[in-house]
Amino acid sequence: MSKKSRKKSSKTPSGIATAEKKAPAKRATTQAKSAKAQRTPASKSTGTIAKAGSHKAASKQLNSSRPASAPAAAKPALTEGQKAPAFRLPRDGGDVVSLADYAGRKLVLFFYPRADTPGCTREAIDFTRLADAFTSAGTAVLGISADPLKAQEKFRDKHKLAMPLMSDETHEMLEAYGAWGEKSMYGKSFLGILRTTVLVGADGKVAKIWRNVRVDGHADQVLEAARSL
Repeated sequence: MSKKSRKKSSKTPSGIATAEKKAPAKRATTQAKSAKAQRTPASKSTGTIAKAGSHKAASKQLNSSRPASAPAAAKPALTEGQKAPAFRLPRDGGDVVSLADYAGRKLVLFFYPRADTPGCTREAIDFTRLADAFTSAGTAVLGISADPLKAQEKFRDKHKLAMPLMSDETHEMLEAYGAWGEKSMYGKSFLGILRTTVLVGADGKVAKIWRNVRVDGHADQVLEAARSL
Protein backbone atom coordinates (compact mmCIF):
# COMPACT_ATOMS: atom_id res chain seq x y z
CA MET A 1 0.00 0.00 0.00
CA SER A 2 1.34 3.38 -0.91
CA LYS A 3 1.97 6.13 1.62
CA LYS A 4 -0.88 8.24 0.10
CA SER A 5 -3.43 5.43 0.54
CA ARG A 6 -2.37 4.83 4.11
CA LYS A 7 -2.70 8.53 4.95
CA LYS A 8 -6.14 8.69 3.33
CA SER A 9 -7.43 5.60 5.12
CA SER A 10 -6.10 6.82 8.46
CA LYS A 11 -7.99 10.14 8.06
CA THR A 12 -11.27 8.52 7.22
CA PRO A 13 -12.01 6.82 10.60
CA SER A 14 -10.94 9.84 12.53
CA GLY A 15 -13.13 12.06 10.28
CA ILE A 16 -16.10 9.79 10.85
CA ALA A 17 -15.50 9.77 14.55
CA THR A 18 -15.32 13.54 14.61
CA ALA A 19 -18.58 13.85 12.66
CA GLU A 20 -20.23 11.39 15.03
CA LYS A 21 -19.10 13.42 18.00
CA LYS A 22 -20.41 16.66 16.49
CA ALA A 23 -23.79 15.17 15.47
CA PRO A 24 -25.02 14.30 18.99
CA ALA A 25 -23.99 17.73 20.23
CA LYS A 26 -25.91 19.39 17.41
CA ARG A 27 -28.97 17.19 18.07
CA ALA A 28 -28.82 17.98 21.77
CA THR A 29 -28.75 21.72 21.02
CA THR A 30 -31.73 21.39 18.62
CA GLN A 31 -33.71 19.36 21.19
CA ALA A 32 -32.94 21.94 23.91
CA LYS A 33 -34.16 24.76 21.65
CA SER A 34 -37.28 22.78 20.74
CA ALA A 35 -38.02 22.05 24.39
CA LYS A 36 -37.54 25.72 25.22
CA ALA A 37 -39.85 26.74 22.38
CA GLN A 38 -42.50 24.31 23.64
CA ARG A 39 -42.16 25.46 27.25
CA THR A 40 -42.47 29.16 26.45
CA PRO A 41 -45.99 29.06 24.90
CA ALA A 42 -47.09 26.65 27.60
CA SER A 43 -46.08 29.06 30.33
CA LYS A 44 -47.78 31.91 28.49
CA SER A 45 -51.01 29.96 27.99
CA THR A 46 -50.92 28.92 31.66
CA GLY A 47 -50.75 32.60 32.60
CA THR A 48 -53.62 33.37 30.25
CA ILE A 49 -55.74 30.56 31.70
CA ALA A 50 -54.96 31.71 35.22
CA LYS A 51 -55.92 35.27 34.30
CA ALA A 52 -59.16 34.11 32.62
CA GLY A 53 -59.92 31.95 35.62
CA SER A 54 -59.48 34.83 38.03
CA HIS A 55 -61.69 37.04 35.79
CA LYS A 56 -64.38 34.35 35.78
CA ALA A 57 -64.19 34.09 39.54
CA ALA A 58 -64.50 37.87 39.85
CA SER A 59 -67.55 37.81 37.57
CA LYS A 60 -69.16 35.13 39.72
CA GLN A 61 -68.41 37.20 42.81
CA LEU A 62 -70.03 40.26 41.26
CA ASN A 63 -73.03 38.22 40.18
CA SER A 64 -73.41 36.72 43.62
CA SER A 65 -73.56 40.21 45.10
CA ARG A 66 -76.72 40.92 43.06
CA PRO A 67 -80.17 40.19 44.50
CA ALA A 68 -81.18 36.55 44.08
CA SER A 69 -84.58 37.46 42.71
CA ALA A 70 -86.21 40.48 41.06
CA PRO A 71 -88.35 42.71 43.29
CA ALA A 72 -92.01 41.75 43.41
CA ALA A 73 -94.38 43.66 41.13
CA ALA A 74 -96.29 46.49 42.78
CA LYS A 75 -99.77 45.55 43.96
CA PRO A 76 -102.82 47.41 42.65
CA ALA A 77 -103.39 50.63 44.58
CA LEU A 78 -106.99 49.75 45.36
CA THR A 79 -108.97 46.59 46.10
CA GLU A 80 -112.66 45.86 46.45
CA GLY A 81 -114.00 46.42 49.96
CA GLN A 82 -111.64 49.28 50.73
CA LYS A 83 -112.81 52.80 51.41
CA ALA A 84 -112.77 54.87 48.22
CA PRO A 85 -109.91 57.40 48.24
CA ALA A 86 -111.03 61.02 48.59
CA PHE A 87 -110.53 63.32 45.61
CA ARG A 88 -111.17 66.91 44.60
CA LEU A 89 -110.68 67.82 40.94
CA PRO A 90 -111.76 70.44 38.38
CA ARG A 91 -114.39 69.40 35.87
CA ASP A 92 -115.60 70.66 32.51
CA GLY A 93 -117.37 74.00 32.88
CA GLY A 94 -114.96 75.18 35.60
CA ASP A 95 -116.60 73.64 38.68
CA VAL A 96 -114.83 71.41 41.22
CA VAL A 97 -115.98 67.87 42.04
CA SER A 98 -115.18 65.85 45.17
CA LEU A 99 -116.05 62.43 46.54
CA ALA A 100 -117.92 64.11 49.39
CA ASP A 101 -120.40 65.54 46.85
CA TYR A 102 -121.71 61.98 46.32
CA ALA A 103 -121.89 60.82 49.92
CA GLY A 104 -124.71 58.30 50.42
CA ARG A 105 -124.99 57.64 46.66
CA LYS A 106 -123.59 55.02 44.35
CA LEU A 107 -120.91 56.36 42.05
CA VAL A 108 -119.24 55.12 38.87
CA LEU A 109 -115.75 56.44 38.06
CA PHE A 110 -114.52 55.51 34.61
CA PHE A 111 -110.89 56.37 33.82
CA TYR A 112 -110.05 56.71 30.14
CA PRO A 113 -106.64 57.29 28.47
CA ARG A 114 -107.37 60.27 26.22
CA ALA A 115 -110.29 62.41 25.20
CA ASP A 116 -111.70 62.05 21.69
CA THR A 117 -109.75 58.90 20.78
CA PRO A 118 -111.76 56.01 19.28
CA GLY A 119 -112.02 53.69 22.29
CA CYS A 120 -112.53 56.49 24.81
CA THR A 121 -115.20 58.07 22.61
CA ARG A 122 -117.17 54.82 22.32
CA GLU A 123 -116.97 54.28 26.07
CA ALA A 124 -118.13 57.80 26.92
CA ILE A 125 -120.98 57.60 24.39
CA ASP A 126 -122.13 54.27 25.89
CA PHE A 127 -122.26 55.74 29.41
CA THR A 128 -124.17 58.74 28.00
CA ARG A 129 -126.65 56.40 26.27
CA LEU A 130 -127.35 54.75 29.63
CA ALA A 131 -127.45 58.00 31.64
CA ASP A 132 -131.17 57.75 32.47
CA ALA A 133 -130.81 54.09 33.48
CA PHE A 134 -127.95 54.95 35.87
CA THR A 135 -130.04 57.76 37.37
CA SER A 136 -132.92 55.31 37.91
CA ALA A 137 -130.45 52.99 39.68
CA GLY A 138 -129.46 55.85 42.02
CA THR A 139 -125.96 55.97 40.53
CA ALA A 140 -123.93 58.97 39.39
CA VAL A 141 -121.27 58.65 36.66
CA LEU A 142 -118.00 60.60 36.33
CA GLY A 143 -115.36 60.40 33.60
CA ILE A 144 -111.69 61.04 34.46
CA SER A 145 -108.55 61.48 32.36
CA ALA A 146 -105.36 63.55 32.46
CA ASP A 147 -106.52 65.83 29.64
CA PRO A 148 -106.70 69.59 30.36
CA LEU A 149 -110.14 71.11 30.86
CA LYS A 150 -110.27 72.64 27.37
CA ALA A 151 -109.78 69.21 25.80
CA GLN A 152 -112.48 67.74 28.08
CA GLU A 153 -114.94 70.46 27.14
CA LYS A 154 -114.26 70.03 23.43
CA PHE A 155 -114.76 66.26 23.88
CA ARG A 156 -118.07 66.84 25.70
CA ASP A 157 -119.43 69.27 23.12
CA LYS A 158 -118.39 67.22 20.08
CA HIS A 159 -120.12 64.03 21.27
CA LYS A 160 -122.87 65.57 23.48
CA LEU A 161 -121.68 63.69 26.56
CA ALA A 162 -123.98 63.70 29.58
CA MET A 163 -121.63 63.08 32.53
CA PRO A 164 -119.13 65.44 34.16
CA LEU A 165 -115.58 65.03 32.87
CA MET A 166 -112.80 65.56 35.42
CA SER A 167 -109.22 66.59 34.70
CA ASP A 168 -106.42 64.97 36.73
CA GLU A 169 -103.27 66.45 35.22
CA THR A 170 -101.22 65.69 38.36
CA HIS A 171 -102.24 61.97 38.26
CA GLU A 172 -102.94 61.91 42.02
CA MET A 173 -106.43 60.45 41.72
CA LEU A 174 -105.35 58.17 38.88
CA GLU A 175 -102.60 56.68 41.05
CA ALA A 176 -104.84 56.38 44.12
CA TYR A 177 -107.38 54.37 42.13
CA GLY A 178 -104.78 52.19 40.38
CA ALA A 179 -105.52 53.72 36.97
CA TRP A 180 -101.98 54.93 36.30
CA GLY A 181 -99.16 52.54 35.43
CA GLU A 182 -96.86 51.00 32.88
CA LYS A 183 -98.15 50.42 29.37
CA SER A 184 -96.53 49.21 26.16
CA MET A 185 -97.03 50.02 22.50
CA TYR A 186 -94.96 49.00 19.48
CA GLY A 187 -92.40 47.37 21.78
CA LYS A 188 -91.89 50.48 23.94
CA SER A 189 -92.90 50.85 27.59
CA PHE A 190 -94.22 54.07 29.09
CA LEU A 191 -96.42 55.34 31.93
CA GLY A 192 -100.01 56.23 31.18
CA ILE A 193 -103.67 55.80 32.08
CA LEU A 194 -104.89 52.22 32.35
CA ARG A 195 -108.51 51.97 31.26
CA THR A 196 -110.22 51.25 34.57
CA THR A 197 -113.72 51.59 36.07
CA VAL A 198 -114.54 51.70 39.77
CA LEU A 199 -118.02 51.33 41.28
CA VAL A 200 -118.35 52.93 44.73
CA GLY A 201 -121.26 51.85 46.92
CA ALA A 202 -123.51 54.18 48.92
CA ASP A 203 -121.41 53.26 51.98
CA GLY A 204 -118.34 54.88 50.40
CA LYS A 205 -116.54 51.56 49.85
CA VAL A 206 -115.29 50.15 46.57
CA ALA A 207 -117.88 47.59 45.42
CA LYS A 208 -116.34 46.57 42.09
CA ILE A 209 -113.23 47.27 40.01
CA TRP A 210 -112.81 46.59 36.30
CA ARG A 211 -109.21 46.71 35.08
CA ASN A 212 -107.93 46.56 31.48
CA VAL A 213 -111.44 47.37 30.33
CA ARG A 214 -112.71 46.26 26.94
CA VAL A 215 -115.05 48.96 25.75
CA ASP A 216 -117.68 46.92 23.93
CA GLY A 217 -120.57 46.16 26.31
CA HIS A 218 -118.68 47.53 29.32
CA ALA A 219 -121.14 50.30 30.28
CA ASP A 220 -123.98 47.75 30.32
CA GLN A 221 -121.99 45.50 32.67
CA VAL A 222 -121.38 48.41 35.03
CA LEU A 223 -125.07 49.29 35.03
CA GLU A 224 -126.03 45.73 35.97
CA ALA A 225 -123.50 45.78 38.83
CA ALA A 226 -124.88 49.12 40.07
CA ARG A 227 -128.43 47.80 40.00
CA SER A 228 -127.41 44.77 42.05
CA LEU A 229 -126.05 46.87 44.93
